[in-house]
Amino acid sequence: MSARFTGRTVLVTGAGTGLGRAIALAFAAEGASVVAAGRSAGTLGETVALIEKEGGTAAAVIADVTRSDDVRDLVRATVDRFGGLDIAVNNAGILRGTVPVGEVSEEDWDAVLRTNVTGVWLAMKHQIAHMKENGGGSIVNISSNLGTHLRIPNLAAYITSKAAVTALTRAAALDHIHQGIRINAVSPGASVAPMSLRSGESEADRAERMKSQTPLGRAAEAAEVAAAVLYLASPDAGAAVGTDLVVDSGSSA
Repeated sequence: MSARFTGRTVLVTGAGTGLGRAIALAFAAEGASVVAAGRSAGTLGETVALIEKEGGTAAAVIADVTRSDDVRDLVRATVDRFGGLDIAVNNAGILRGTVPVGEVSEEDWDAVLRTNVTGVWLAMKHQIAHMKENGGGSIVNISSNLGTHLRIPNLAAYITSKAAVTALTRAAALDHIHQGIRINAVSPGASVAPMSLRSGESEADRAERMKSQTPLGRAAEAAEVAAAVLYLASPDAGAAVGTDLVVDSGSSA
C-alpha cells in the first residue's frame, strides 16, 4: 500500500457510514491522519475503530454541516488535534422527497438543499479560510451522476442539489486556485453503500437490478469511489482544477 498521504491531515464529513467511511479508511490506509465528522457519535466511533484496528490514526468529531458554527469548530478541532488541515472531503448528504416534483414537501426540499448545497458551501467556507492562510490544500466535494450528468424521475430535490454542488465546485475552484487551493468533485452513481438501496431492497436485490441498469453490469464498489477521491486529492492530480470525475459504471456515458 502506498503512503502518499503520510504527514497529511484529512477531514471527511459524513464519515460514519457508506462512501464517507470508505473514503476515511482509504486515506488512513495511505498514511493520513483522519478526522471523521458527522452527526452520529456511534457510527463515527465505528469508523475510527476500523481505522485504528489497521494501525491508522483518526479522531471523531460531531458536527452538523448545516450549522456554520459547527463547521467552524470542526475545522478548529481538526487543526488542534493534528496540527493542520491539508485535505477536506465534503461528503455529507441526504436523500428525501422521492416523489414527483409537484408532490415534494417544502420540508423535504429545504432539508435536501440545506444539507447537500448549503452544507457543502459552509464546509468549504471554513476550510478555505484555514487553507488560504496556511499554504493551500485540496478539497473534494462528493456530488452525484444525478444532476449535471443524468436525470431520472422522482428525485428532483436531490438532482437539483447535486447539480448545484457540481456548479459550486467549479466556481469555487476558479475563485481559490490562486491561493493554492485545488477544488474538485467526484460524482458517483449507484454504489455499494446504503444510500443506493431502494426501500425494502436487499444488497442482493440491488446487485440484480444493477445488471440491467448499468452498462458495466454492477454498482461501483465504495473503494472504487474512494480511489477517485484520493486521486483528485493527491499531487498526481496537480493540474485538476474544477474537475467533476464521474464514477457511475457507465450510466451517464
